[in-house]
Amino acid sequence: MKNIAVIMGGFTSEYGISMISGSVVMKHLDPKKYHPYKIIITKDSWYHEDENMEKYEVNKSDFSIEINNTKITFDCVFNAIHGSPGEDGLMQAYFKLIGLPQTACDFYQSALTYNKRDLLSVLKPYGILSAASYYLNKGDQINTKAIVKKVGLPCFVKANKSGSSFGISKVHKEEELPRAIESSFKEDDEIIIESHLDGIEVSIGVITYNGETKVLPATEITTENDFFDYAAKYEGKSHEITPARISDTQLKNLRATAKKIYEVLKLKGFSRSEFIFQGDEPYLLEVNTTPGMTSESLLPMQAREEGISLNQLFSSAIENALH
Repeated sequence: MKNIAVIMGGFTSEYGISMISGSVVMKHLDPKKYHPYKIIITKDSWYHEDENMEKYEVNKSDFSIEINNTKITFDCVFNAIHGSPGEDGLMQAYFKLIGLPQTACDFYQSALTYNKRDLLSVLKPYGILSAASYYLNKGDQINTKAIVKKVGLPCFVKANKSGSSFGISKVHKEEELPRAIESSFKEDDEIIIESHLDGIEVSIGVITYNGETKVLPATEITTENDFFDYAAKYEGKSHEITPARISDTQLKNLRATAKKIYEVLKLKGFSRSEFIFQGDEPYLLEVNTTPGMTSESLLPMQAREEGISLNQLFSSAIENALH
């Protein structure tokens, strides 16, 4: 029986979603193989919370806990933190330093994929297509005419390092840009403004499963809202269709591109990439390396379509990390 620390929580607006993802992981870990411990990571403290809501502080020197004068160490960490510090490389670097296996990709890949601007720049030489973009850092002068000239209207204003559609706005008029930019700066001190791509939006998971790179079925995303925002993702304002209703050529291109990204970046564990089609070509929006594990989340849905249960999905992630 292996002790598994399921880390959840985090420092960002995605805290609540991470807590739900972590609870799903706890529920579906194989009880014959693993003893899961709920570990909550916040800016103020790291602690284990048991079923009676008792809290036990984590010893950060070796990531151990003490219960009833007994020291408990972990064989592996299951990373269910969306956003910082679980998706931006901070926890990965810490676990690397203390020699503790964890299920997500390595710290450099985590930091790179979490930074949308850097990710797209690194992938461009490999022929990965993406929308025209304009970058802003906090304190930069805002030239709305230059932005519109570069990316056109409508456009998307996004926090550069954020997820779950926090800090993202769709802008239809130039005069709306300052407010959208201000909103994004509440989430991050860097912004990426991208041209609107009108086409089929899809999400596709690529994972390491039983030691092999596996591309999961694609999900087509349609929404009642203006775009796939937080409400669309988590409040039922969207329709996710798996497998996606796309042509054989589109599917072939999508699968090849998603796998290429995973292998070029040397990713491990779970990933889920978002694309919008322009004709038959998929244009990359972003890559998530700790995708959601809630009942509404896309990667579990895609795994299920592939015939992989949550029990199998999570067991594979732990065994891959251990080996």
